[in-house]
Amino acid sequence: MTKIKKEKGVAEEETGGTEKSYQELIANVNPIAQPLASRKLSKKLYKCVKKASKLKQIRRGVKEVQKFINKGEKGIVVLAGDTLPIDVYCHLPIMCEDRSLPYAYIPSKVDLGSSAGSKRPTCVIMIKPHDEYKESYDECLEEVSALPKVC
Repeated sequence: MTKIKKEKGVAEEETGGTEKSYQELIANVNPIAQPLASRKLSKKLYKCVKKASKLKQIRRGVKEVQKFINKGEKGIVVLAGDTLPIDVYCHLPIMCEDRSLPYAYIPSKVDLGSSAGSKRPTCVIMIKPHDEYKESYDECLEEVSALPKVC
């Protein structure tokens, strides 16, 4: 009754096969997920989230992000487009628009959570500005602000 350990090579092949393409992830997106980031912008946002999480410059989760939006904190709000039920976070885009914060949807909450250094999926993250990753942050801010907003 002992556990049989798999070789590292076999485990890596299995995890590589479970990764979904951008098109497959878009198929699971909510109807309210507008403006949806392109594949290129999504990768930039993931990288920016990863840099910010190393420096503890992110707010993670609906309650925490909502609290700091109300307090007037600035940053880019990244929402996961595949979160169900929609009621969990449908009020956040309105709060962002009221305070003129840039926000964008990305296709996967699992990818958003893993880029933040967590094993848990995360439906919303706020990236705070910082000098260490200013170039990456400014590039993401510019592209997210340029996305067309839905009325």
